[in-house]
Amino acid sequence: MIQIIDFGSQFNQLIARRVRELKVFCQIDPPGKVTPAYLNEIKPEGIILSGGPSSIYSKNSPKVDPEILNLGIPVLGICYGMQFIVHAMGGVIQRAEKREYGFAELNINNKNGLFKDIPDKNPCWMSHGDSIREIPPGFTITASTDNTKIAAISHTEKNIMGFQFHPEVEHTQNGKKMLANFVLDVCRCKKNWTMKSFARESIENIRTEVGDKKVILGLSGGVDSSVTAVLIHKAIGKQLTCIFVDNGLMRLNEMANLKKTLKNHLEMNIRFVNARSAFLIPLKGITDPEKKRKIIGKIFMDVFEAEAKKIKNADFLAQGTLYPDVIESQSTFGGPSSVIKSHHNVGGLPKKMKLKLIEPLKYLFKDEGRKLGKQIGLPDELIWRQPFPGPGLGIRIMGEITQKRLDILRKADALLLEEIKKAGYYKKVWQSFAVLLPVKSVGVMGDQRTYDNTIAIRIVSSNDAMTADWVKLPYKLLGKISNIIVNQVDGVNRVVYDITSKPPGTIEWE
Repeated sequence: MIQIIDFGSQFNQLIARRVRELKVFCQIDPPGKVTPAYLNEIKPEGIILSGGPSSIYSKNSPKVDPEILNLGIPVLGICYGMQFIVHAMGGVIQRAEKREYGFAELNINNKNGLFKDIPDKNPCWMSHGDSIREIPPGFTITASTDNTKIAAISHTEKNIMGFQFHPEVEHTQNGKKMLANFVLDVCRCKKNWTMKSFARESIENIRTEVGDKKVILGLSGGVDSSVTAVLIHKAIGKQLTCIFVDNGLMRLNEMANLKKTLKNHLEMNIRFVNARSAFLIPLKGITDPEKKRKIIGKIFMDVFEAEAKKIKNADFLAQGTLYPDVIESQSTFGGPSSVIKSHHNVGGLPKKMKLKLIEPLKYLFKDEGRKLGKQIGLPDELIWRQPFPGPGLGIRIMGEITQKRLDILRKADALLLEEIKKAGYYKKVWQSFAVLLPVKSVGVMGDQRTYDNTIAIRIVSSNDAMTADWVKLPYKLLGKISNIIVNQVDGVNRVVYDITSKPPGTIEWE
């Protein structure tokens, strides 16, 4: 495995993706967690120090115990990670005369190690305001750019190296090859991390952890919770009780579809709980998105704890938490990454939860979760369901959540998905959904003036939700979707299309 230390980079998840594409497992942890003792326990084959927005000399800049550089484990520092290595080992960092952001041409002067089979001149992506003035003893300069004399360094004896640029982003040509040279050649990792091995190990771990106890699981009908349910069911069978909480914030016909696919097809033990009023009443008048998420998360857990009391020996709660959920909520665990938004599975847990958590997917990305589902026999109709947020339609309604507004959004969203499927786009895109805006506008319908709601359509392409781009649907299809929603959903007289990428926006609106 490869241990990635998170210094706050917006690209740290991309580093993990690149390593896993090599069929090598890796994990991301905040610097405070990664001590020499911790590394001696997990025994990684290599360490990658991520970039970050801080200056190494800033008072609150993230640091890791420099002793990790003396453990004999190969280390690669990227951007800020490289500057940490230089500073910790006796080099000098200074504010750059010219900050370097964007494309630069890398001039490589040492083709061994990380630059094996890489052209002498290679476009790369820079993002830094500090630069290295002096390298520590024992290091050599292996690459430079016109603006950055020290763009890459290496200490051959200690197997410690650094890049001032970002090899993990697509903009750096041959960046994947550079990372492969580190992971496979320098660290000598084997390509043995597959969904088959992950499934086998997960099932064994769940059996060991649970023993003769029972597990309850929140089943939403989405791919994450469904994969989690099937995985745990394969491990402990009837010891698992799945609970579907009808919170009134679900998509159209969610319960009926779930009964058809999981309960009847896979013969799983599922309970259906009607808790609509428990959610809608506390949400009355609430418009702040974070407050909505916290309220929904707390009630979700309250309902589960109430159900847990009805199940003898139910000591565990299973959740379909994915790795991006954990990382985007990283500061919850003391990491330096900025909180983008709290997540239903991660940020909404009460402090005194009476159930122990099982999160078998928490180190997987979305596409890896789908591959796992395929491996363990999940039906295609569930594997290819588009992502749906834990708080449901509650965060796709901008402003106050009311039953009337839910009914409007539910119908508009169902009509949108129907047309996307008919046009053959459902599996081609990452996500397609409707958002109800707190905006009314004037319209004309049947020669009469209307003053009704606006629906925003959000359709994005992505590999793993870390970055996303809006989908350039044919105008004819967009026009058809708009026409159908306006004509068939009472209370809507305008449809707009969201053409914002991630970043700067997020995929969900709240």
